[in-house]
Amino acid sequence: MVQWPKARLFAAGLSFTMLMCALFPGDSLGRDNAIFQQFTQHIGRQIHKDKQAFAQANTCVLWFYKAGKAPPPTVQGIGWSPTPLSQVEMDCLRHYPRGMDDARDDLAKTQALLSVSLTFYQFALVADRNDDATYSPVELQDLLRSLTLSYQDEEPTPTQVTALMERFDSWYRSRNMDALMQGMSDLYERGYRVTPSDRVELDRVMG
Repeated sequence: MVQWPKARLFAAGLSFTMLMCALFPGDSLGRDNAIFQQFTQHIGRQIHKDKQAFAQANTCVLWFYKAGKAPPPTVQGIGWSPTPLSQVEMDCLRHYPRGMDDARDDLAKTQALLSVSLTFYQFALVADRNDDATYSPVELQDLLRSLTLSYQDEEPTPTQVTALMERFDSWYRSRNMDALMQGMSDLYERGYRVTPSDRVELDRVMG
């Protein structure tokens, strides 16, 4: 029986691995990296919309409050001409015809939605346990199961990405924070944690 030196065996194995990567570029590493990128980008786009909506509602609540506290204008002479409405005033009156009540209701709604999207983003980051912007097979399995989704290793990437996006969209629309927090709890029970890298990324997204 021929005894191959360990160095030659390692080199042969490495060459085989490189050959397989060349023959099959859509390997699991690339696939799981694509899943992480597409999932977090999908949530990130919603966060951006939620931040804009929240900022608009908050601005108008403050504007209506200040407008209600402002003293009445002094009587003008014959030569008086009305001052053009500011852009903020026009936007607030258009978006909230019932005034302060409309703005307050929308502020509460947009705040709740923003909270869901940000918490879901944190969930997606926590599921990347070693912060390499890639879901390993184990991480992906834990992520899907924590979201009450089935895991099939042979499923193509688009199918798994679609399942994750649809789960986010569904829980986001229903503001299902309870299910989301239960999923986060499941990850924590498996040893996942919010890392310093996760906090930096969350600060960036919330900024």
